[in-house]
Amino acid sequence: MELLGSHNLVPANWATVPYDKWADDLHSICGSFNPRTTERGKSVLGAARGIDVCGMQFAHVSNDLDRVHRDWEDIRRDSAEHLFLIVQLEGSCGVDHIGQQNTLDVGDCILVDSTKPTTFHFGGTFSNHLSMHLPRQTMYSEKRAEFDIARKLEGFDPMAIMLRALIAKIMTTPEGDANAASLKQLMFNATRQAFVSDAAMQGMQAMHESATRRLQMVDILIDRHLTDANLSAKWLATRIGVSIRTLQQDFQGVGVTCTMIIRDKRLKFAKEKIEQIKDHGGGKTIAEVAYSAGFNDISYFNRSFKELFDCAPTDLLRQAGGKAE
Repeated sequence: MELLGSHNLVPANWATVPYDKWADDLHSICGSFNPRTTERGKSVLGAARGIDVCGMQFAHVSNDLDRVHRDWEDIRRDSAEHLFLIVQLEGSCGVDHIGQQNTLDVGDCILVDSTKPTTFHFGGTFSNHLSMHLPRQTMYSEKRAEFDIARKLEGFDPMAIMLRALIAKIMTTPEGDANAASLKQLMFNATRQAFVSDAAMQGMQAMHESATRRLQMVDILIDRHLTDANLSAKWLATRIGVSIRTLQQDFQGVGVTCTMIIRDKRLKFAKEKIEQIKDHGGGKTIAEVAYSAGFNDISYFNRSFKELFDCAPTDLLRQAGGKAE
């Protein structure tokens, strides 16, 4: 299967769908995004559909919208955190992400972080891309791997060619195949390698260049040490070599606190664990999940969980008759 020539991904003709259906489909697959048309009430040429294959989730997104935006409030509403590996299949797409602007042409690849605001610009011209959803915690679990978000790989780049070939292989491999698990791990490793940072860990001095750079490093440190008991704003400030006041001021610029970020990430991690118990069993209790996610106060965990997800953690577990205590 050649990814860019696949009839399933690049059909000869596209149909139009009502805007509301397209927007609802995108939300169900990718989370909270805000699509904008060039004309009020305009239908959308293309589709937003999910593809689940080989234990991996994809979003196949085509449209002739003006733009699609995701802001901090959208991010906070979503329970899952992913890195989106995007491959442009047809047309072009502008991507505005963490202060970087790129234009994707056919064959180009880019990594986008679902926990950061993003705007995709189409300007009313047709665009078709495939997005592989990579679990964010899994991608950052390899502590030695430093890779760049929002850096474009040109379509002719050998790394982009490799990623497209791996995605094509995954899309033709059944989940029950004996090599499926190894193929998934290879995809994670290959993506890290393809976007490996040119400035990987050049000391901590680079973190002092700007608040943006400091917040990027703090974000990575939080993901890598999310369940550590000593994770706190003070610990993070010490790790990156700034005062706690400086770190607090950095977070004020994005309208949140460091403590809120840590709490919400832990809650999302706990929700994933509860859903795994719901779907696959395992015998863990809500309290055990909360402690494993870094919470010490179960009452605080329950209150915060309900505030963020509008349901109690026990509601999720009881759907499958799991242990709630």
